[in-house]
Amino acid sequence: MLDANGSPTYRPNPRLARALEIMFILHQEHEMNCSTAAARHLASSGVDVYTAVAGAVGALYGPLHGGANEAVLRMLERIGTVENIPSFIAGVKAKREKLFGFGHRVYKNFDPRAKIIRGVAEDVFKIAGRDPLIEVAIALQDAALSDEYFVSRKLYPNVDFYSGLVYRAMGFPPQFFTVLFAIPRIVGYCAHWRESLADPDTKIIRPQQDYRGVWLRHYQPLQQRQQGAAEAAGTKPSQAADKPVVKPPGNAYRRRVAGQNWM
Repeated sequence: MLDANGSPTYRPNPRLARALEIMFILHQEHEMNCSTAAARHLASSGVDVYTAVAGAVGALYGPLHGGANEAVLRMLERIGTVENIPSFIAGVKAKREKLFGFGHRVYKNFDPRAKIIRGVAEDVFKIAGRDPLIEVAIALQDAALSDEYFVSRKLYPNVDFYSGLVYRAMGFPPQFFTVLFAIPRIVGYCAHWRESLADPDTKIIRPQQDYRGVWLRHYQPLQQRQQGAAEAAGTKPSQAADKPVVKPPGNAYRRRVAGQNWM
């Protein structure tokens, strides 16, 4: 699909094909992550598999989940060179920068998938050419793993840290990365959907909410609510009610205009 250009006799490089196969195997299932939980949640209501998978892919679209490897690539591009790593690390500690590709809710040490993908990256680079950003990634990893700030917080490279570099070396643009995550992960979604159908104890999921707000609240007419909000803000009631709410750009918009320093 990438290189055949319509030729019926084209055969892909078997080493690149194997590399992509390994990437897919490592991504096809990983317990109750955000998108898989969304699939299970939807499946519990009895929806068809298409709806369950569509909802899961919607969760996967988020930059903190399926878009994380793209965010890593943007981060490495922004760092640029190995010489800029110390200032970037300082920025992370000062909360001015965000470190993508490190840390995991399950793995509190090195993500085993990251070690495998690191080896896959070297195999792909031997064929497709070495991405100069790999040197930045390796140096960033070494700097973070030798810094007590990150080690004490159990922030180690995860599956997203090297995968973006592998996909880019194989010819995939960053906009494809989440799709490449979704293709194998659909195997896991469908397995969970089917399991929910076969389980006789399956009930519609309804998580319990631990409400910690005001226990007893009396009804207050709207005008009085506006008056109270205006007094707190030091404005007139009409101004408090009509003041527009400024919302920051959503992730979907950010992706559409993705470029340098888009995060």
